[in-house]
Amino acid sequence: FCPTSIDHTVTVNNAPNIMASADITVCTGQSANISASGGSTYSWNNGAGTGVNVSVSPATNTTYTVTGTDANGCTNTDEVVVSVSAPPTITTSADVAICSGTSTLISASGASSYTWDNGAGTGSAVTVSPTSSTAYTVTGTDMNGCTATEDVIVTVNPSPAVAISGATEVCNGNSVTLNASGASNYSWSGGLGTSNSVSVSPTTNTTYTLTGTNANGCESIVTHTVTVNPMPAVSAGNDIAICQGQSTTLTGSGGDTYVW
Repeated sequence: FCPTSIDHTVTVNNAPNIMASADITVCTGQSANISASGGSTYSWNNGAGTGVNVSVSPATNTTYTVTGTDANGCTNTDEVVVSVSAPPTITTSADVAICSGTSTLISASGASSYTWDNGAGTGSAVTVSPTSSTAYTVTGTDMNGCTATEDVIVTVNPSPAVAISGATEVCNGNSVTLNASGASNYSWSGGLGTSNSVSVSPTTNTTYTLTGTNANGCESIVTHTVTVNPMPAVSAGNDIAICQGQSTTLTGSGGDTYVW
């Protein structure tokens, strides 16, 4: 028996250094792009597909494992954890009714930052002065960048069209009746009470202020000035004596017109 030897070389190839992209957090309903490097071809689990870059939209926190294969057919794996963050729960102040020409404070909570539409500004609380009923939508953003929205409705009630009718001039010593209209309830200045009709006897020029309130609690304020005219200093002249059958002339002064 004559022995003979031959050589057979087995080359051991290193597994590829597969590197997946960094772990990432997405908001509920959003998608994320994840990627891998270090191989020639890639296969992702959880139905993410194949390729260097894939887009995933998990409903819950999910670990995606990528298997990378190099040109020698050697494989290795790495993982990407995609965390799913729920949107913030935004709570707003209650819907509110205001009177025309006034303002109100509306607010929100549950997030880290807030943006209001209709030019209301930013911040957890803002002051608004709408001219008509308006729904203000606030977008709240949490520390993960996730957002949610909520509405506050500001109803604008009109102010009453209050008016005062009555004479604007009166003779000294006389009275004038002032009538209010346009509201449900009234309040007169100067202790005149709450009736819709009042009688006044000013001795000097006087401005009367009326506050009228409607059923929504909105009010308007109007004024009415009564000018007091002085009584004329009328004279019929000096007393005189005449003989029976004679006549004389009587002359009045101090007025514009006369009645004898």
